[in-house]
Amino acid sequence: MVLIAAAAGLVTRMLIAANMPGPADVRIFHGFAKAIVRYGPIRIYEQPLPGLPVYNHPPLAGWMLLGLNELSELGIPFGTLIRSPASIADFFCALLVFEIVRRRASTGAAVACGVGVAASPVLIATSGYHGNTDAVAITFALAAAHLLVDRKAPLAAGLAAALSISVKFIPVVVIPALLLVALRAGRPVFVRFSAGFAALVALVWGPVLVTVPESLKENVLEYAGGGYRLWGLVRFADLFGLPQSFITFIEGNGHFLFVLACVAAGVWLALLRPAQLPVVVAVTMSLLLLLSTASALQYLTWAAAGLFVVGFWEGAAYSCLLGLTAVLGYRGRSAVHWSETVLHLAEAGWVVLAAGLVSGIRKILAARPFPPGQPPAGCGTLTAPRTSQPTGSAVN
Repeated sequence: MVLIAAAAGLVTRMLIAANMPGPADVRIFHGFAKAIVRYGPIRIYEQPLPGLPVYNHPPLAGWMLLGLNELSELGIPFGTLIRSPASIADFFCALLVFEIVRRRASTGAAVACGVGVAASPVLIATSGYHGNTDAVAITFALAAAHLLVDRKAPLAAGLAAALSISVKFIPVVVIPALLLVALRAGRPVFVRFSAGFAALVALVWGPVLVTVPESLKENVLEYAGGGYRLWGLVRFADLFGLPQSFITFIEGNGHFLFVLACVAAGVWLALLRPAQLPVVVAVTMSLLLLLSTASALQYLTWAAAGLFVVGFWEGAAYSCLLGLTAVLGYRGRSAVHWSETVLHLAEAGWVVLAAGLVSGIRKILAARPFPPGQPPAGCGTLTAPRTSQPTGSAVN
């Protein structure tokens, strides 16, 4: 059932990609691709790009754009191609969420959550219409946690973790939690995970770090997002008339404090419940969206699949309300200029996201630290979650 739903979701996304022009990002990515053809995926970071915003994507995204441009030379519209990676990622993410949830809840709950990801209005809008690489990064981040604690494949988990931050840097907030769980699982697991992670990071990031380190640091590592006051803390600060100095601070250097808070929350939860690492990753990425001081409709992807890992109702509530927000936002005059209706929907969606996070944290903490009869992860073995539970929630 999940496979059929995921396939139908992929077809739906690709039909949208093939028949709708998409937002300005489609044109911008096409401009980036042309610039990469001219300058290369390494030197692109130090080049002025007239008419284009700052190129703030990790190194693997450049190689992806280079490949998509080559395919466009064969006659395939670039606008369709640029939205393919996210759409394909959603296909695999639906199956991945099913696999994660069925190890922690009933099969029925797992099917509902997997189908929920496939049919999520947020993901259909952001992957099929918008594109970008957010969905790809989230899928790899969840895959890394699943491979580490559920599949006991630390080498593959390390590779997936490296891929997640190489297409979009946002999953960097979950890397410490992944490393902690790998470390607690014993030296062999930690060595394999670290080897896979370090090898791929060196391969993908190494040439750029050696060639244009300062440009990479400014464009990617220190990128704070756009300055639009459309979402979350900045939106509420503006709404309640807080001083401009405060808003400037949280949009500037202050946003690193929120990033550190997300890292700390993920490490804390992983330390207490290592067997629930996929849920911890989902909650951490959702917390990053909650505390984000930047806003863009594609950022809504960060929590869409993750809240289905927490539970069906959490995921469904978020996907329906924020899906309506995304659809109306994309139908407006600009994806970065939201109408009053969209702004109010986003405010309500932020509250729904906060409620889903509270539910997720409660479920993680309510779960058993380790399955019966298994030693703690620090004793040299990864803990595996229970295969079935009597209720329909993802974690009990």
